[in-house]
Amino acid sequence: MRLGREFIEALDTLAEERGLDVNVIISTLEAALLSAYNRKYHPNSSSGSSGEKATTEIRIDHDTGDIIVNELRKVVEELQDPEKEITLDDALAIDRTAELGSTLRIERDPTDFGRIAAQTARQVITQRLRDEERRVMYSSFADKVGDMVSGTVFKMDGDQIIIHLSDKTDATLPRRERIQGEKYLPGTVMKFYVLEVKNNVRGPRITVSRTHPGLLKKLMELEIPEIQQGTIEIKNVVRDGGMRAKVSLVTLDPEVDPVGACVGNGGARIKAVSAALRNEKIDVIVYSNDPLVYIRNALSPAQIARVEPVLDHEKEAVAYVYPDQLSLAIGKAGQNVRLAAKLTGWKVNITTLEPERMPTLKDIFHDVFSEDEKH
Repeated sequence: MRLGREFIEALDTLAEERGLDVNVIISTLEAALLSAYNRKYHPNSSSGSSGEKATTEIRIDHDTGDIIVNELRKVVEELQDPEKEITLDDALAIDRTAELGSTLRIERDPTDFGRIAAQTARQVITQRLRDEERRVMYSSFADKVGDMVSGTVFKMDGDQIIIHLSDKTDATLPRRERIQGEKYLPGTVMKFYVLEVKNNVRGPRITVSRTHPGLLKKLMELEIPEIQQGTIEIKNVVRDGGMRAKVSLVTLDPEVDPVGACVGNGGARIKAVSAALRNEKIDVIVYSNDPLVYIRNALSPAQIARVEPVLDHEKEAVAYVYPDQLSLAIGKAGQNVRLAAKLTGWKVNITTLEPERMPTLKDIFHDVFSEDEKH
C-alpha cells in the first residue's frame, strides 16, 4: 500500500513553503494511521497508549511513499492471546530465525485501508499545518515582547481595536493602552509596543500598546543616531500617553550634549518622535546621580530655586520655586510634579519661595510706625 512518490514530493514542497519539518509531519501521520488501523482491525486492543506493548506498527517510507504495516507478535510456546502472540511453529513458518521470546513482524497489506489512509493523511496534514503555522507565528512574535512593531488599524471589536501586524497575524489594542483622544481609523498605519504574547488554540494572542513608556523609548532609538550608537543612554521614561512625557538621559561622551542631540536642529528630532504620539509633549532632561539635582532637572521646564531633602522621610524632597514658576512646576492637574516624582522615584513637594527684596523704611523703623498706627 502506498501514498505514492508524488504525494511525498508534494508534502516536501508544502513543508518547505510553510517552513515546517517534513519528518515531524510524517511522524504525526504514522501515528494517526496507526490509530485508524487499530480502530478498524483491532478495536479491542491497546495501541500502547495505556502502557501495554503495541501490537501494530506503521512506517511511511519517505523515498517511495510506501506505507508499511507490521503486526507485532511475541513468539511463545503456548498461545494465549492471538492479538499479541504467535506460536514458535507458526513463527518459524514465516521467519526461520524466529525464537522464543522474540518479537515477530508480520507485514500486512489491508486492501481496503487505502481510502482510510488517504482521508487520515488529509486530516492530519491539514491539522498539522494549522498547528505548525500557529507555533511558527507564536515563536516569531514571542521574541518581540518589548519591541516596537508597525501595524494597520483594522476594526473595532467590542472594547478592543484589532490591529493587522501581517497577512496572518492580528493584535488587540485594549482601551487602557490607547492614547486618550487619538483616533484609530481603519487603514491607518501606526507604531505599537508589543506588550504581551500568549499562545492558545487559535494561535498567538498579541496585545499591543500606544501608551507604554517603551514605545517612546523605541521611537527615540529609531530617530536619534547617538542613542542607536550607545553614545547616549536613556535612563528612564515616564508618560501620560498623548499628553506629556519625561525622558532622562546620560551621555558616555563628555563632548556630546545629550539634550541637544535628542532635540535636534530646530527641534526636528524630538518633533518627529512627538508627531508619532499625537504630538505628545516630551521633556528631555539630564540624569544625575545626585537625587536633588535629578529632581531639579526632572521638574523642567520650571526653573527651580533649590531642592532640599525632607528630614526623617526617605526619598522625599521639597522643591522651592518663585511664585511665577509655581504653576509651571506643578503642571496642569499636577501632571508635571507627578511625572517628575515618577521619573526620579522620589516624593516631591512644591513650595513657594518669596523673592528677596531690599528692606523698606517701614521695615527699619518698624517700632516707630507701629506706635504711630496705634494713635
